[in-house]
Amino acid sequence: MPITLYIVRHAKAEDRAMFMADHDRQLTPDGIIAAARMGRYLHQKGIQPDSIISSTAPRAKDTAKVVAEQLGYDLAQIRLDEKLFDGGPKAYLAAINALPASTQSAMIVGHNPDVSYLAEFLTHQNIGSMSKGAVIAVTFDNLNWAEVSGRTGSMEFQIGPKQLPHND
Repeated sequence: MPITLYIVRHAKAEDRAMFMADHDRQLTPDGIIAAARMGRYLHQKGIQPDSIISSTAPRAKDTAKVVAEQLGYDLAQIRLDEKLFDGGPKAYLAAINALPASTQSAMIVGHNPDVSYLAEFLTHQNIGSMSKGAVIAVTFDNLNWAEVSGRTGSMEFQIGPKQLPHND
């Protein structure tokens, strides 16, 4: 049975202020709305991840929470991983490889360029730069999470907030 990974780039965040650490940037109101719309879209597609992992940065963590709320996911179960902020694609792969074998689908929420590089590494597709709030679904056949690596996944879909239907 295939396992599925949903790679999510955090939604639109405030610009970096002169005295603000990059880590501490917050979602904008538009970012919150886009994350909610994306979560609702995923819910309508019947997507219900067993596990959600997020960067500790507020813009990623809050994107994860808003999407999780729309999916009916228990917010207390979101796992925060500080290595996903500035840890590079290897940190994302380590978090994925550590998922329990019982997990059928997982969502990882983080930052560019790492999430775009991760999607390209896993699928060997030219993804380009994921837009803010975008989701890429990758499936892996006959693998467990510890075996997930380069070129082992197939991209099922890629969608950003601007591509969502407006009748939600």
